[in-house]
Amino acid sequence: MQWEFAGRLGPEAGRYVVRRYAGDDPRHVVVIGELDAPRRRRLGRRRPRAAAPGAVPEAVDVTRATVIATDPITDEGAHRWLEDAVREREKTVGEALALLNRAIHGHRLAAADPYVAEVSEAMAIATRIGYGSGEQVADGDWEEARELPPPEIKRSMLLTPQQRLAALLAGRDVALACEDLALRARLDLDQGRGREAALQLSLAMDAAFAELEGWRASESVATRLDKLHEHREPVVSAAAAALQGGLQPEQTKAVEVALQRLEAALRARLAEL
Repeated sequence: MQWEFAGRLGPEAGRYVVRRYAGDDPRHVVVIGELDAPRRRRLGRRRPRAAAPGAVPEAVDVTRATVIATDPITDEGAHRWLEDAVREREKTVGEALALLNRAIHGHRLAAADPYVAEVSEAMAIATRIGYGSGEQVADGDWEEARELPPPEIKRSMLLTPQQRLAALLAGRDVALACEDLALRARLDLDQGRGREAALQLSLAMDAAFAELEGWRASESVATRLDKLHEHREPVVSAAAAALQGGLQPEQTKAVEVALQRLEAALRARLAEL
């Protein structure tokens, strides 16, 4: 899988080997490269300068990121593999994107930079899938490849966030702490960080029980809050296990179900606005 993103992702350009554990054979290689932009910001210019009306902004850097599987593929099966991978686009892209985000997340920790953020497919300028030798695909070349169209976005998803943003900025609505914590838990869970998701969700639920109490007059919100209370203990148990080192599969499932309940309660509140 290969993407091109506007700007820098965080990790320096290079090749990063991915193993399941120390001493394991390499499973994937994440390659972070750079593409030349039409114009680059001049290094060393520190002083502000006058901005001309209608000035064209300088082009940003473009980062090419490639996730390469190390498993060999036969000439006979390569084309069939590509067709299957394109047909199962969501699974193919999702698994590769999780590996890229693992590298970005690792850089955030290594650089102690909280502003380094994971990426989604919708953020990519281009998305490609193909096969070839390791050197070929790392350099953007292929034996055979497909460029995928942008993922579909529902019309409602384009309108609702804009309306909510306008309400937040105008003071007609408030941002809840449990919303932000729930989003962080969702990101962690989707990226395979079950321990972090359990800890975030534990806090998110406590905040939700306090913050959503003011909307109990709504039957829809009240019903979902009551259902959410039923999942409190499993989440507390999962969070405790996270502090001890890891979650069992059933605990990860409990976190997923509870997070879905919290997200449903938050949607119910928005429906009342």
